[in-house]
Amino acid sequence: MDIADQQDLDLVEISPTANPPVCKVMDYKKFLYEQKKKQKEIKAKTAKVIVKEIRLGPNIDDHDFNFKLKHAEKFLQDGAKVKVDVFFKGRSIIYKDKGEVVLLRFAQELEEFGKVERLPKLEGKRMIMIIAPKK
Repeated sequence: MDIADQQDLDLVEISPTANPPVCKVMDYKKFLYEQKKKQKEIKAKTAKVIVKEIRLGPNIDDHDFNFKLKHAEKFLQDGAKVKVDVFFKGRSIIYKDKGEVVLLRFAQELEEFGKVERLPKLEGKRMIMIIAPKK
């Protein structure tokens, strides 16, 4: 402790369970600042995953389908994931198979831009599929 006081630094206990306990003389505030700076840098380097959503209907027309397809292509090329869902209104829930066909066709058209991360799955009145971009 005398050595730390002479150098105007802090005595930091590194390993209290060791016999004898291990201590280090350092500027503790500077150490905390540098640790926080490293954490911030690591957080900035991580890629943020963006999920874009496209809604379709079970009885979608070809023109509308191609229009939505072009949007999905652009999203995948920009590096975002695409969440495609078919929304069933009212009694259209009886066309679950039509909705699945639409989603699988959508995935097939986007095969060169992305791969299916999650296959079509019915959740309530929506059938959802997620497509991730190819690296």
